[in-house]
Amino acid sequence: MAMQIMINITLAFIWVLIVSDLSLGSLLWGYIIGIIPVYVIRRFLPGRFYLIRVYYVMKLIVVFARELIKANYELTKIVVSPKIDIHPGFFAYPCELEEEWEIALISVLISLTPGTLIVAISDDYSTIYIHGINALDVDNEIATIKNSFEKLIQEVSKP
Repeated sequence: MAMQIMINITLAFIWVLIVSDLSLGSLLWGYIIGIIPVYVIRRFLPGRFYLIRVYYVMKLIVVFARELIKANYELTKIVVSPKIDIHPGFFAYPCELEEEWEIALISVLISLTPGTLIVAISDDYSTIYIHGINALDVDNEIATIKNSFEKLIQEVSKP
C-alpha cells in the first residue's frame, strides 16, 4: 500500500512539472490523474489497491459515528427517564482479530462508545471482556460488534 501511495504522489509531482504550475490545485489534479496508472499496474505491486483500504477506513469512521450517536441517544434516554431501568453486567466477546493493533483498535472503539467499557483482554487475544450498562441482550451486543467493528477492521487489515 505504501508503495502505491508513493507512486501516486510521484506521479502527481511529475504532473506539476509537466504543466509548470506549482499550485495545490495542480498537485491535487495530478494526484487524481495518477490514480489511473496506479490502478492499471496494481497487479504488479504488493497488496491490494490502496483506495479500497481508504474506502473501508472511511466506512469504519462512519459506522463508528453512527454507533456513537445511537449509544448516546440510548444513554440519554436512560439518564432522563424518571426510573432508571438498567441491567449492567459483564460479558465475554469472542474476537477473531489477531494483530495487536486490530485488538487495540476494536478495544478503543468499544470503550469510546457510551455504555460499554473494556475490562480485560485474554492473553491470546481471543476474548475481550466487556462491561455494558444494559447487558440484557448480550447476543445482540456481540452480533452488533462483530458485524460492524470487527468486520470492517478485518477489511481494513486485509492485505
